Amino acid sequence: MPLSLEQYATYLDSRKDLPWPAPPTAVAVKARPHLTRLPRVRAVLWNVYGTLLAIPPNGELLFEHPQAFIMNNALDKTIQEFKMWASMSRKPGQPSDYMLSQYRQLLAEQSSVPGGGERHPDVQIERVWETILKRLMQKDYTFDASFYGSLNELSRKVAYFFHASLQGTACYPGAAQAMRHVAESGLSQGLLADGQCFTTVQLARGLAAQDGGAILSRLLTEGLSVLSHEIRGKKPSERLFRRAIELLQAKGITPSETLHVGSRIPQDLVMAKRLGMHTALFAGDKNSLNATPEQLKENATRPDVLLTELSQIAEVVG
Repeated sequence: MPLSLEQYATYLDSRKDLPWPAPPTAVAVKARPHLTRLPRVRAVLWNVYGTLLAIPPNGELLFEHPQAFIMNNALDKTIQEFKMWASMSRKPGQPSDYMLSQYRQLLAEQSSVPGGGERHPDVQIERVWETILKRLMQKDYTFDASFYGSLNELSRKVAYFFHASLQGTACYPGAAQAMRHVAESGLSQGLLADGQCFTTVQLARGLAAQDGGAILSRLLTEGLSVLSHEIRGKKPSERLFRRAIELLQAKGITPSETLHVGSRIPQDLVMAKRLGMHTALFAGDKNSLNATPEQLKENATRPDVLLTELSQIAEVVG
């Protein structure tokens, strides 16, 4: 029976031949917490990258790394792991150079066809890899379906492997404790974030590394998470936030009863505040923090809460 994406990630961890990039270490921010009790909050929606998950270099998921060496190394590892080279065109240069040109072309095509007039389009990265695999299959590429599953399932695993080779991730200190507090307080809990098909797998593994009892599927309220790849719009996409509001309303929760936690005022908090949510800024890592002194003062952008540690959520809700 084919491995699920979660099982595949566990399988990769069991191998000794795959050195992964190290997750970043958080750089402390010179800031004082501002913790305001929000007794009427019934739901907490978390941003993922840069808020719950540390990821280099700036707290955002990358499709192409600014350092060419890292990008080429991730592509080389992917080509070797999935035995793609035999079905690739034999053009001058390194295999990663040829793959990079294909990857960039398909990434640009995905970005330019979001549909619905989205001002902040996002891609479905597994579709990029699926198209690459289809092209390889025209040149007799084959894979073990009993292990990887269907072409779509293989595409998701390739996407996971490539991004794991590109950027190391780990939960920020206190992430598991914070999410457990919200869940155990009887509040609804979800994700409102830029993310791909493997984002919840990365988050689940990061939480489990901190606390074996912090099982993501049990911490999240069913039907209360929205990731950017699902609607092809990334933050600060209004469609992304309005989809979250629809999910909240289906559970009888209003925006004014919701707290959104993020590390970037322009992308995470401005739209949430505009649509009536409470907002909390996580200022625990200089690398992922995006907030100016002016934004912290202006009424339209000032967060209701400022967290310097994720565990401080216990002093705000629940």
